[in-house]
Amino acid sequence: MIEQNEARKMISFPLQLVRGLFAIAEPVAPRLTGRAAFALFCRTPNPRRASQRAREALRAAGPFMMEARRHWLTSDYGHFVCHEFRPHAGGRGWSTALVVHGWGSRSEHMRAIIEELRGRGMRVVALDMPGHGASAGRRLNMAMAVAAVKTAELWLGPFSVMIGHSLGGAVIVNAAVGSIEGIAPVAAERLVTIAAPNAMQHVFDGFARHCGLGRRTREAFYAEVEYVTGQPLRAFEGAAQLARLPVPVLVLHAPDDREVAPEDADALCRAGPHVERRWVEGAGHRRILADRRTALQVGEFAVRPAFLAAAQ
Repeated sequence: MIEQNEARKMISFPLQLVRGLFAIAEPVAPRLTGRAAFALFCRTPNPRRASQRAREALRAAGPFMMEARRHWLTSDYGHFVCHEFRPHAGGRGWSTALVVHGWGSRSEHMRAIIEELRGRGMRVVALDMPGHGASAGRRLNMAMAVAAVKTAELWLGPFSVMIGHSLGGAVIVNAAVGSIEGIAPVAAERLVTIAAPNAMQHVFDGFARHCGLGRRTREAFYAEVEYVTGQPLRAFEGAAQLARLPVPVLVLHAPDDREVAPEDADALCRAGPHVERRWVEGAGHRRILADRRTALQVGEFAVRPAFLAAAQ
């Protein structure tokens, strides 16, 4: 599950002020308070408040991002950006991979994986989710993210493999199973999740505890999920979703991940024998993206012959 230190990153206002306002409003208007909590939950980080280290990393990634063709696409929820990377010299681009970052991240942070896939002759589409990176807005929810993935497939697909880190891992699973009402499934041949949560219920529970939401506000907060997606919050469990998705899945996770517990990787593997878990020792939650072991395993899985992937 995502612990409270992760929930803390989702709140840009003083915590005591947030808790105080929710406590005052709940007895009077719990439904409205639940909606306000959901709006706060979906509020993406302010890019202007990025740390000096983060800004330096983005500048260093500038030449790499210039190699991509930028596509401005539009879903029913608004505009977003995809970065299309062609294979390295000599590559045929015989298949296409979709790469999706996590909460508060962007495509630049997926560089090691993108480069590995390009080196193996693949065309790579890196999605900046709404409210992140070069995409517009300051809001993101699962319906918006899945709509972006489906739109990317329509314009830049099909995708032979989809790879997602953290929240991006949950997004690609939900896109593949078609969990959002009115959005058709994305037909990927295989999936890779990296440090991804299993149950979105745990993510919402952690946020609710961190904000001190009362019972009635929590109920209204959870109800917003069904209003937005057409499905109750309990439906967004990765293991149950993967159990009905008969494609090979690789689950990568670090045992020392302090933001998404390793138990989530174990839970995803309960979906069935088509799901394979591999540990990346000592890689944490974010360092795992730059770890050479991660890139190599993603690359090998992405180009593995279909009959071998299915027999994993």
